[in-house]
Amino acid sequence: MKIQLIRHASLWLEYAGSNFLVDPMFGDRATMPPIANSGDDRPNPLVPLPGPLDAWLEPDAVLVTHLHPDHWDAAAIQALPKTARIFCQHGDGQAIASSGFARTTAIQDEASFRGIRIHRTDGRHGTGEIGEKMGAVSGFVLQAEGEPTLYIAGDTIWCDEVKEALDLYKPDMTIVNAGGARFLVGDAITMDEDDVSQVIAYAPYTRVAAVHMDAINHCHVTRDRLRTRLTADRLLDKAIIPEDGEWL
Repeated sequence: MKIQLIRHASLWLEYAGSNFLVDPMFGDRATMPPIANSGDDRPNPLVPLPGPLDAWLEPDAVLVTHLHPDHWDAAAIQALPKTARIFCQHGDGQAIASSGFARTTAIQDEASFRGIRIHRTDGRHGTGEIGEKMGAVSGFVLQAEGEPTLYIAGDTIWCDEVKEALDLYKPDMTIVNAGGARFLVGDAITMDEDDVSQVIAYAPYTRVAAVHMDAINHCHVTRDRLRTRLTADRLLDKAIIPEDGEWL
């Protein structure tokens, strides 16, 4: 298994002989408006892609955790071939297909692809009224013979659903969307430094990679801030905090 962090939550995954693109956001720097009510008026994305777009346009399959534009943007919809095989959460298939993608599979529980089992997991994209407004989100667990078990948690805070996925699948690698994304009111809607620390402490058997930082204006937990916290908690050696373009 090899994983490349492209930017934010966008990943390139080489797994069991297949190439997966996860949550593509391909827009150029500053081509999207800032997330409103976030206390930061910088346009998104905050940083450019780490390489030529062509490098990520021919995956064997695409995994889309949910349809927020920092995970499935207009640039990706335009750039990806309409013949691409796409897996998404239940309820998002029709919207993706309406953009011309005819090979779209919405996963209720699990699906298979080239001998790879893809399990959908639940999460919570925030708490209270804001969490409700953010809508349904999912993660994916990938399993295949001879490969590590990979858990892509998606846009979720630390919650019972994440605990259940960790307990059920015992992943070798867990990718969490950190950044502590939030608005001027309410709690964080993705994992902040407290949440990442709790994941590592709860599941010491998994290697945790934290992404989803330094690219969108409402993500206030930076890589440096997360490193500082995990160092204080003596957990930094159990985590990977990749830079854009970096391979794991």
